[in-house]
Amino acid sequence: MKDLKYLLAYLIPLSGGLALAYQGVWSWATLILAFIIIPIIDTFLPGTTQNVPEEMEESRAKNVFFDVLLLACAPICFALTFFYLYTLKTTVLTTFELAGLTMSIGIVLGATGINVAHELGHRPGRLEQSFAKSILLLVLYQHFFIEHNRGHHKYVSTDADPATARKNEMIYQFIFRSVIGQYMGAWKLEKIRLQRSGDTILSWKNEMVRFSVYQMSYLLVIAAAFGIQLIPFAIAIAVVGVLLLEIINYIEHYGLKRDILPSGRPERVLPKHSWNSNQDVGRIMLFELTRHSDHHFKASRKYQILRHMDESPQLPTGYPGSMLMTLIPPLWFAVMNKRLEKRELTRH
Repeated sequence: MKDLKYLLAYLIPLSGGLALAYQGVWSWATLILAFIIIPIIDTFLPGTTQNVPEEMEESRAKNVFFDVLLLACAPICFALTFFYLYTLKTTVLTTFELAGLTMSIGIVLGATGINVAHELGHRPGRLEQSFAKSILLLVLYQHFFIEHNRGHHKYVSTDADPATARKNEMIYQFIFRSVIGQYMGAWKLEKIRLQRSGDTILSWKNEMVRFSVYQMSYLLVIAAAFGIQLIPFAIAIAVVGVLLLEIINYIEHYGLKRDILPSGRPERVLPKHSWNSNQDVGRIMLFELTRHSDHHFKASRKYQILRHMDESPQLPTGYPGSMLMTLIPPLWFAVMNKRLEKRELTRH
């Protein structure tokens, strides 16, 4: 029964549905849940470092219940996106309501969408990977599937990784660098892959070419179904979702660097190269994304068996609260740089 706690993750898309259904002040329901209610709960409820017993890991990893929870997120995200566009087309909304609904559905696409696509994208099965790519279509960010799996996991916590934030780099600088760097990195990775097989980069075998066609087709379908005037709003919720992803990228590896070995290569990725949070509510809402060190230590490990690792550095609060802190760079630097410096002193 305790595994039913992961159903709480559906409170995020539920809040998005309520925002669309009731509008008014409810339009901002998802933002209020994600960035006011959850941070407050995380502040007062202590996190736990308890892990799944090792002897139970295999059976828990094979439990279909946890997979169904993820797969269901794809149709939920598509339904809410359709509901959002249909509401905008058929309802007279105030600017206040329009802004709130756009933020709410964008946050759903980031938290319930991209986050789940990230988890499914690491699975070897074709079904899971197809679901991951379909979710990323809604945020026009399908190249994340390539760059994250083949780029970020290889170069994380090095200067070669655009998704790793450097010490004293403001969130606003980072987002610009990360978005462009990941997109260009995905093209480069596909070029390398195709050159090895003797194929040309401008071919249907290039997944970046396919992604570009899929995403353009998606926007054309929206224009045909709801009118061309709603394309900017489809892009707007995609942007909100991507911004959520990039802020999470920022906090996950801020200022952490892998040592360079005498061979010139970076050391292997270790638990110390990712910031973590054990706050229970934030963990559940994001399907254990906050136990990020173990994910990088073994990317194939499913979310339900991710472990707390004593050597992993800990954020001062949960992910939502930390994300809010990043928006005030002096505050973020004051808190996080002290933690970085303490780690450096411990190492030496």
